[in-house]
Amino acid sequence: MDTTAAPALHALSGFGMGISLIAAIGAQNAFVLRQGIRREHVLPIVLVCALSDAVLIALGIAGVGAIVERMPVALLIVRWAGAAFLFGYGLLATRRAFSPHRLATDTSGVRVALWPVILTTLAITWLNPHVYLDTVLLLGSVASGHGDGGRWWFGIGAVTASIAWFAALGYGARLLRGVFARPLAWRILDGFIAAVMITLGLQLLLSA
Repeated sequence: MDTTAAPALHALSGFGMGISLIAAIGAQNAFVLRQGIRREHVLPIVLVCALSDAVLIALGIAGVGAIVERMPVALLIVRWAGAAFLFGYGLLATRRAFSPHRLATDTSGVRVALWPVILTTLAITWLNPHVYLDTVLLLGSVASGHGDGGRWWFGIGAVTASIAWFAALGYGARLLRGVFARPLAWRILDGFIAAVMITLGLQLLLSA
C-alpha cells in the first residue's frame, strides 16, 4: 500500500483487517455473547476486551512482535496455560448444557459478582495465544507495510474495529434475550460454547 496515502485510507485498512480477525468464532466472542444475553456486566466486559486489544495492537505496531518471535518458550507457556483454562471453562459450559435451566427475564435473579467476571474476561483474552498471533504478530507485521506514519493510523482503525465489534456483540446480544428465555435454546448455546472452548484447547495442545 502507498505509505503516502491519506490517514483515512490507512485507518480504513486497519478497520477491515481488525474486523476480519476479531469476528472469528472464538472463546472471547462466545463469552461476550453469553454475558450480553444475560445482560450481566456488559460494559466492563466490553471495555476489558477492547482495551486489551488496544494494548496488544499498539505493542505489535511498536515492533514487539519481532521480539516475541525470538522467545518461543514464552508462547509455549501461554499455550499450555491457555489450554488448561479453556478446558476448564469448556467443562463448566458442558455441565450447564446438561443442566435444565432458563434465562431469567428480570434483574431480580442471582448475578455473578463483577470481579470474577472481569478475571474470567482477562483470562480468556490474555491466556489465548491466538490473540498474540492475530494482534501483536499479524496486525503488527501488516501495519509495518503502511510506513512510519501510516502504521499508527492503521492501528487506530484496528482498535476502532475492536471497540465497535465488542460493543455490538455485547449489547446486540440482548436482542436474542426472548429466544434464550427458552431452556432448550440456552442449553444449545452452552453446548456451542463448550465445543468452542474444548476445540480451541485441543488446538493449542496440538500446536504445542
